[in-house]
Amino acid sequence: MVFKRRNRRTPMEWMREFIYPRGGFRRAAQYAAHRLRRLPDEPHRVARGVFAGVFVSFTPLFGFHFMLAAGLAWLMRGNIIAALLGTFIGNPLTTPVIAFSSVEIGHWLLGIDVPLTLLSVVAAFSGAGTELWQNFAAIFTDEPTRWSDLHAFFHTFYIPYLVGGILPGLAVSLIFYWITIPIVQTYQKLRSNRLQVRIEKRRMIKAAVIAADEKAQRAAEDRGSDPLP
Repeated sequence: MVFKRRNRRTPMEWMREFIYPRGGFRRAAQYAAHRLRRLPDEPHRVARGVFAGVFVSFTPLFGFHFMLAAGLAWLMRGNIIAALLGTFIGNPLTTPVIAFSSVEIGHWLLGIDVPLTLLSVVAAFSGAGTELWQNFAAIFTDEPTRWSDLHAFFHTFYIPYLVGGILPGLAVSLIFYWITIPIVQTYQKLRSNRLQVRIEKRRMIKAAVIAADEKAQRAAEDRGSDPLP
């Protein structure tokens, strides 16, 4: 199986590797690309799966990217595992850049005039998450719930992110779609050629063994047919 591990990770290990994968992001990207090439499916289906995963990564629906990518890949008749691997584009290094560009495009499309910086977008999402958690904790305490900051965040950042992520999401997804097809085709062709070479070698070895057996059998028959002196 693609994601099977010998030793299961603890929740803390899972969170740590989600933020910073073991071996770094470069090794994680190489692993994802390696798995992607080896998927036993048609190149166009794999590419459609990658398209779905990359596109979903440009949405602010954090926590649902895997599920949404799998659903979109299923609708597009793409490879679901490729879709899950495609969500790697939305990692902790790229997500702030994706968020900033998407919110900025969303502001332009929706006519919202709010000064933006990368730090302000990250701070807005961090503050919204903190307030959401505090409101959840308030259910079990006497603390009052506060929704004013979340309301402002929803209209100033979340909706623009959702709308603005469509255009760059489509553009980047199409790029990955067209890149994936020749990569998978080339790998599958090389793998098929290597398989044919191995099959041919085995055929030649088998033919040589059969020929040697037949030669030995003929030699034994010749010795048996020689007249006694």
